[in-house]
Amino acid sequence: MAVEGGSLKIAAMTTSSSSQNAAGASALPRIAVLATGGTIAGSAPDAANTAGYQAGVIGVAQLLAAVPGLDAVAQIHAEQVASVDSKDMSFALWTTLAQRVNALLADDDIDGVVITHGTDTLEETAYLLHLTVKSAKPVILTAAMRPASALSADGPLNLLNAVTVAASGAAAGQGVLVAFNNRMHCARDVAKISTYAVDAFQSPEIGALGWVQDGRVDFQRRALRPHTLDTPFAVVDDAAQWPQVDIVTSYAGVSRIAVDALVSAGVRGIVVAGTGNGSIHATLQQALADAAAQGVAVVRASRVGSGHVMHNGAAKDDALGFVSAGTLSPYKARVLLMLALAAGNTQKDALQRVFDTY
Repeated sequence: MAVEGGSLKIAAMTTSSSSQNAAGASALPRIAVLATGGTIAGSAPDAANTAGYQAGVIGVAQLLAAVPGLDAVAQIHAEQVASVDSKDMSFALWTTLAQRVNALLADDDIDGVVITHGTDTLEETAYLLHLTVKSAKPVILTAAMRPASALSADGPLNLLNAVTVAASGAAAGQGVLVAFNNRMHCARDVAKISTYAVDAFQSPEIGALGWVQDGRVDFQRRALRPHTLDTPFAVVDDAAQWPQVDIVTSYAGVSRIAVDALVSAGVRGIVVAGTGNGSIHATLQQALADAAAQGVAVVRASRVGSGHVMHNGAAKDDALGFVSAGTLSPYKARVLLMLALAAGNTQKDALQRVFDTY
């Protein structure tokens, strides 16, 4: 194992010097593993501790070393892109990660990319990449709910499965996927639904795309919405130039203070996490209508966690100047709105077409 140019390059291992073994190793798919930190790279003082740990302290080489049999699945090129707790995900890291993924996938020597990530913002990063990666090669995100130091840590198996999916021909053209707890999810659909369980990621209502177990990858369906090569979106090169979009929530007795403050601060867009089918308290709805009249893009999503927000359903979107988010969560609606605004989509009708399409 050697460090070259600031990144770890870990070649597939062989058990003997025979030319047959060497040829078998060289024929394996070449998968880049990009580590960003998170619980999968976390460590606690004792093995019984699964909550009081520090995220992102274990390096990519140690992560890979904890996965037996990985060398039989793929040749691994490993890079430590970041070492963060994903609750602290930033525009700068999004830009760096997306640019690095696209650069690797443009290399004929790389057949796919696996990203280890914290669970807190994994669904947002996955959807961002789903819209901005410009390749049909597999991109798989994975993570863990228990730190690497814990009893029954789930990270090693999740990582092995993610590499297995990336190395399989079946994953090509499927967009960005999340491999977690033996299931494969579309980046657009997946959500974290538990604070502690090892099956914390689900695709509400729609379900997983397929499963991976003991080296077998089985897709049951494909994602239908356009992604990767079929989108017009690109990651913002200058992290300081990301359009500022924030989220507010509707609830009993809500005031308009947050919306008015955001408008005064000059935000480009606001996503509202409404109740039920994206319904909004009358006070907050008036504040958002005022914001829309001042040129702020307003997208109506739901705080419920599943289902869809119908255009002109619980609110008169056309009359109020709102855009409905469809099946996107408020957090993913924010990602899409930022990319759409950065691409020059500022009019309500154009933004609604974006949300209806992607």
